[in-house]
Amino acid sequence: MSYLEKLLNGVEVEWKTLGEVVTTISAPAKVKREAYSENGKIPIIDQGVDFIAGYINDTIPIVPVGEYVIFGDHSEHIKYVNFAFVQGADGLKILKSKGVNTKFLYYAFLNFYKKELSYKRHWSTAKETQIPIPPLSVQKEIVRILDSFTELTAELTAELTARKSQYTYYREKLLSFDENQVEWKTLGEVVDVFTGGEAPLNCIKGDKPEGIFKYPVYGNGAEIYGYADSYRIDKDAVTISSIGANTGTIYFRNAFFTPIIRLKVIIPKYNNLLPRYLYHYLNSITISSKSSSVPNMNASDVKRIKIPVPPIEEQERIVSILDKFDTLTTSISEGLPKEIELRKKQYEYYRDLLLTFPKNNIES
Repeated sequence: MSYLEKLLNGVEVEWKTLGEVVTTISAPAKVKREAYSENGKIPIIDQGVDFIAGYINDTIPIVPVGEYVIFGDHSEHIKYVNFAFVQGADGLKILKSKGVNTKFLYYAFLNFYKKELSYKRHWSTAKETQIPIPPLSVQKEIVRILDSFTELTAELTAELTARKSQYTYYREKLLSFDENQVEWKTLGEVVDVFTGGEAPLNCIKGDKPEGIFKYPVYGNGAEIYGYADSYRIDKDAVTISSIGANTGTIYFRNAFFTPIIRLKVIIPKYNNLLPRYLYHYLNSITISSKSSSVPNMNASDVKRIKIPVPPIEEQERIVSILDKFDTLTTSISEGLPKEIELRKKQYEYYRDLLLTFPKNNIES
């Protein structure tokens, strides 16, 4: 007997549409986007992706303390709110439960609603979403289990935020040099700059294939563009996105890869400059681009950037410290990002498992 069957203890589960188990309430006031503040007494909830969109201090009628499920009529974002708030702008459906545990309703809505992913009003479709209504005792137990996963993920996310702040602090501390403390060079003096080209004709996209197609091909984003059977760059290097919205974004790339369009590749000319030191330093400064309708950088712009070049032993020390923070805060195979991703998958697995009830009373 499964855990869910034990919880139900032979009780049949009724299925109802979301519209049958909620009341839509109207906020007594709305706040326009230009009135949002970063800090304040009263939180603003809107249909954007951020849980809390901003704050306001004005004396304004609020949605009173209670438990609500919030649905973005245009955005399709779903939120659970258990505090007083002000509605931000339009397009918000504030749902009040009729006899169902509100947090259970939130989890069920998340699990069973199929997003349409188009810009229109979605509530007319969303309210027809079929959700299971087990006994209240079962609802509460499912909420308790799922809350434990979401709380763990929240704790890990807060830890990640703290570690990122710590990394930024140490990076600024370790990479702040006086003009007379170290030798300063332009990149043009100490690196070679290459420009990415077209993707190889035999580039394979998707998961890394077996066999000879093992060399990554990089564009101007974090993800691997594809894989090829040959490479252009045979040394560890730093890449800078050189055109578009990502202009100035820095990545470190291990040897044996091919850069494609919108990338500038930086490789130290001499042994007295570590690629990883260069990566950390360039990430610590603001790299400006040309003023135009489309931000862009050419090789000359890159070569004009000035960097401090401390002794190689000091570079190694700095890299050793900052690499530990970098792994902890950004690695998708190690560190907190990996742990958070695993917890999210675990939560989704148990949400699906715990909400899998037989549909005896509705058409399949």
